[in-house]
Amino acid sequence: MAQSVWGYDSDNGPERWHENYPLAKGDKQSPIEINSKEVQHDPSLASWHASYDPGAAKTILNNGRTCRVVFDDTFDRSVLRGGPLSGAYRLRQLHLHWGSSDHHGSEHVIDGVKYAAELHMVHWNPKHGNFAGALKQPDGVAVVGIFLKVGKTPKPEMKRILEEIENIKTKGKEAPFLHFDPSILFPKSRDYWTYHGSFTTPPCEECITWILLREPIEVSSDQMAKLRSLSKNDEKEPVSPLVDNWRPPQPLKGRIVRASFK
Repeated sequence: MAQSVWGYDSDNGPERWHENYPLAKGDKQSPIEINSKEVQHDPSLASWHASYDPGAAKTILNNGRTCRVVFDDTFDRSVLRGGPLSGAYRLRQLHLHWGSSDHHGSEHVIDGVKYAAELHMVHWNPKHGNFAGALKQPDGVAVVGIFLKVGKTPKPEMKRILEEIENIKTKGKEAPFLHFDPSILFPKSRDYWTYHGSFTTPPCEECITWILLREPIEVSSDQMAKLRSLSKNDEKEPVSPLVDNWRPPQPLKGRIVRASFK
C-alpha cells in the first residue's frame, strides 16, 4: 500500500492503515462506540462556546476522501472555548463522513445506533505555534462532532454546503466558499460527550479532545443523496461515487468517556 493512497476500499482501507501508519493501532484511537451505561456524568464539565467569524470561510473542496470547508486560522477569529478545553482553539476546517445509504455513515456509534453522516469541526490550540505543532501534543486539537440524521425536513443550514457540491463534483476540485457561519450547524442542545482520541484518518495522531454533541441535526434523504453524488476520482477518470468514507469504531482500551449531562 503506497504511502499516499490510503482510502476506504478493501485494498487501502481502515483495516490496512496500520501497515503505513502504525499509530492506527495506538491506545487512543477514534472513533469509538459510546455505551451510555459506561459513560460518567461529570458535573464539573463546563458548557462550550463557539464564536465564529463568517468572514473566515475561504474555500470548499473535494479531496477524493471528503468534502471540506477551509477557514482562515492565521489569528483567533473563529474560536471554540470552554467545555473540557482550556484556552481558545481556532477553527481550521470542517468536513463530513457519510455512508452509501441513510442507515450508516457516522464514525462514532451511540448505543449501537449509526447515523447517516457525521460532521467534524476541527480546531487547534495556538499555544503550540502552528497546526503541525499542535498535532504532536495531546491537547493540540479539539473536534466538535455532530451527527446527521435523516428526517422529513431538509436542514436549511446544510443547504449552503450542498449547493456548492455541483462545483466540486470530482477529486481535486475547489471553489470559493465565502461568508459562512458554521455555528448554524449546531443543534439546539449543547449536551456533549467528551474523551481523548485521535484523527479518524491517517496518520491517526492521538491529539484530539473530542466534543461529541448528543443531539443530531436533521437532513433530508435528498440532501444525503447530494453528498453521495461526489466522485472520488478526478474529472479525467470514470465517476466513482465518494461514499462510505468512515472508519469503524476502535477499541476503548480503558479510556473514560465523560458526559456533560445526566
